Amino acid sequence: MRKRLVVIGGDAAGMSAASQARRMLEESVLEIVVLERSGFASYSACGIPYWVGGQVRERDALIARTFEEHRSRGIDLRMRTEATEIDVGGCRVRFRDSETGAEAWLEYDQLVCAMGARPIRPPLPGIDAEGVHGVQTLDDGQALLETLDRVNGRRAVVVGAGYIGVEMAEALLRRGYEVTVVDRAAEPMSTLDPDMGALVRDAMCGMGIKVVGNAEVSEIRTGTDGRATAVVTGTAEYPADVVVLGIGVRPETALARAAGLPLGEHHGLRTDLAMRVRGYDNIWAGGDCVEVRDLVSGRERHIPLGTHANKHGQIIGTGIGGGYATFPGVVGTAVSKVCELEVARTGLREKDAHAVGLQYVTVTIESTSRAGYYPDSAPMTVKMLAERHTGRLLGVQIVGREGAGKRVDIAAVALTAGMTVEQLNTLDLGYAPPFSPVWDPVLVAARRAVTAVRERG
Repeated sequence: MRKRLVVIGGDAAGMSAASQARRMLEESVLEIVVLERSGFASYSACGIPYWVGGQVRERDALIARTFEEHRSRGIDLRMRTEATEIDVGGCRVRFRDSETGAEAWLEYDQLVCAMGARPIRPPLPGIDAEGVHGVQTLDDGQALLETLDRVNGRRAVVVGAGYIGVEMAEALLRRGYEVTVVDRAAEPMSTLDPDMGALVRDAMCGMGIKVVGNAEVSEIRTGTDGRATAVVTGTAEYPADVVVLGIGVRPETALARAAGLPLGEHHGLRTDLAMRVRGYDNIWAGGDCVEVRDLVSGRERHIPLGTHANKHGQIIGTGIGGGYATFPGVVGTAVSKVCELEVARTGLREKDAHAVGLQYVTVTIESTSRAGYYPDSAPMTVKMLAERHTGRLLGVQIVGREGAGKRVDIAAVALTAGMTVEQLNTLDLGYAPPFSPVWDPVLVAARRAVTAVRERG
């Protein structure tokens, strides 16, 4: 008898799970239905700032696989169809067709929850005014571009200075806007320690971006026509012809909560290593709606990244197809850029280490991306954390110019392997003057960390 797989959410995790399950099981064995509430599936949300900024010319370049391609592979992808209720006991999902309003129940043998995350949109006066935009979906990106083409002024305010905030600041700067970034933290990029975030702020200010820290937004002021005209904080007002929200996201788990599925400290779904929802043999979850294990701290975290979501989908699809795969956890690696500045981090920040009771040492070094005498060698700063007594690597942060960001991958591998800074220091990394100094900057930091551990351990 043919079984049915129902997937809620048609982006990275959901479509990866559906596609992998289809590779392993034919249509005669498994029917696959995907419910996607938006008008797009299988797209790169991470690419939206670069589409807005003009580096990516066409929206469709961000779409990995079209609706027609999925359908041709035997996946019943239903666009603009929103899941509204999960009946765990009855093994069914209630859904609504957004265009017709029609509602119905769909039974499942296996269910994948891949609802993603929803942007944080605080209940402030004017937050829903015309000219205020989030940038979570392709629909959001399209709406922002239409506003940018329509407005007369050239003043933009970005609320939030995390990854999406600084990337959108670059996009708007590239489009000729005067950009102000307002954030409640003292320094931008709160995924870094404040001393490294200060380097990002200085660089952004040097690019002509106004960065305002320690500023809590209280209101989006509007004009008589209802359009946003300014962002107001407790101490100042920043004129705006367009406002972009980059405050962050939370797991989209309202349906899961209502259905009684287990949620963690960060309100994400809790799963086992195979990405099954804990306590349920036929319900799986992946992507931005789940919590994952941090391999360094041992705690659960919510890290909304497409890299993880695609891996989750592959693992889920493999399990549904009768195979075996697991997702052991993450070390918290991320990389971004704002204009020519590259920003990367992996592992723990100082406050993360302190929160889990780890004693640690830190070192910060200055180096260059290539041999100092080689043309276009660019400066970079590397900060490294190590456990005080054992020398175990705990985290690395990098801020620099071209060639800096992807060096964080060296540290990500070392963290995953549980290496000490002494072991990291002995790695046989590639060297040639166009690519690195004789001592790679990550190894310079590791060598300093070895000394710090010996002196203070």
